[in-house]
Amino acid sequence: MPKISKINCFAMIAVTMTLSGCARFPVGVSPSSQQLEPGKLDAGSAIRSMAKQPSPWPLQEWWKIYGDPQLDRLVTEATADNPTMHIAQARIKISQALSGAAKAALFPYIQADASFTRELFTEQEFIPPPYAGNWAWYNLATVDLVYDLDLWGKNRSALAEALDYVQMTTAEAQEVRLALDTAIVRAYVQLSLQFVLLDVAQETLHQRQEIFNIIQKRMSAGLATEIDLRQAETVVPAARAEIERISESIELMRNLLSALAGKGPGYGEQIHRPTLSLNLPIQLPSAIPADLLGRRPDVVAQRWRVEAASKGIEVAKAAFYPNINLTAFVGWESLGFAKFLSPESMISGFGPAISLPIFEGGRLRSQLRVSTAEYDIAVESYNNTLIRALEKVANQIVTMRSLEKQRTETYQANSLAGRAYDIALYGFRSGLTDYLNVLNAQNQTLLEAQRKAQVDARFLDAYAALMQAIGGGVPVTSPANQGGSR
Repeated sequence: MPKISKINCFAMIAVTMTLSGCARFPVGVSPSSQQLEPGKLDAGSAIRSMAKQPSPWPLQEWWKIYGDPQLDRLVTEATADNPTMHIAQARIKISQALSGAAKAALFPYIQADASFTRELFTEQEFIPPPYAGNWAWYNLATVDLVYDLDLWGKNRSALAEALDYVQMTTAEAQEVRLALDTAIVRAYVQLSLQFVLLDVAQETLHQRQEIFNIIQKRMSAGLATEIDLRQAETVVPAARAEIERISESIELMRNLLSALAGKGPGYGEQIHRPTLSLNLPIQLPSAIPADLLGRRPDVVAQRWRVEAASKGIEVAKAAFYPNINLTAFVGWESLGFAKFLSPESMISGFGPAISLPIFEGGRLRSQLRVSTAEYDIAVESYNNTLIRALEKVANQIVTMRSLEKQRTETYQANSLAGRAYDIALYGFRSGLTDYLNVLNAQNQTLLEAQRKAQVDARFLDAYAALMQAIGGGVPVTSPANQGGSR
């Protein structure tokens, strides 16, 4: 290898940088989107009104407020066994491995190469006899060292981008867990509702059977007609059919909970009737728009996506500059094996390796445009996620406030319907009213009982949806940690 002086090396680098500086570095290729500032978004009257009476942020295991140990067990087992959680965790491992590969580019790497080639050598080159014009072995073995100087920060930006993706996938895994927790709670609420509806249906069947028995006795005494008997008899099978329909829904909800827990349908057969309760005022932490940035996993994930995309732009820009590596090698080279590993066959060398894009048909400019467009997409996705997050929080606050009022009115309606049915049934037994009045009162009782159960279930469900909207709760901080944080 010819010797290269330090002056010549620096001259080559200077010329290369000059050529790059005079090259086609793009002007006017830049992102067009800007991130929304949460504090400047109008959160709306629903969220602002909650900020006047702020409460602590809910705990990470927010579902425990329902007071049902079986629900706690379901959530815990689903977190450990659900395949979607395993997929999310595997994505974190992939991003961590990719960041490790990006980090490796910052350090020198050493590799060994060896080749042993049987070759017919020409007589027209500087090949010594007896190899010229004959077959012989050409042997080469070297240890190479290459170090990328990374003068323009391409590798550092690539590493920063990869680390941002690690943060993004971690936030996405938290989003998957929150969605899974919420799905289990909401399915469990629906299971609870079906059990309450089953109680209503069974009570309705009991009432209709009781009325049918009364009409039978009255008919035997000549106080009722065949039409009265058949009308009372017709609604009894309908009540049994309703019980069967609700029983089917209970089994389907058990199967759904089994799947969410990462188990087979047999797991759901062990799920008993829920014992949910939720009696608390609607309260939220203050400064919801700003808090969503750090609490809601999908917003956090989108923010890290924006950070990663910005690093991708830096990587694309660095590609316009020359790539300068320092290389060195040492090894053996010989014709034949006789003196292959002898000192006379040793070779070595070092020097810079420079590559400069001069004419590449606009490829680098197009890559930069792709990177800036990806950044714009990431920013607008973040903006959209933030806006939708505020919308969902506001929606759930409105829903829960409305349900609080609906519960009051529905409870009253249910109580009045029950009293009306008792009066109608008493009058029917006394012969003061006909069967139609009893049937109407009974149907109204059934309707109001169903409404009451549905409003209660919607309130329980709305709280779970609100927890998902605000991004779940926060881990419990020990007193020692709290003291350290000060």
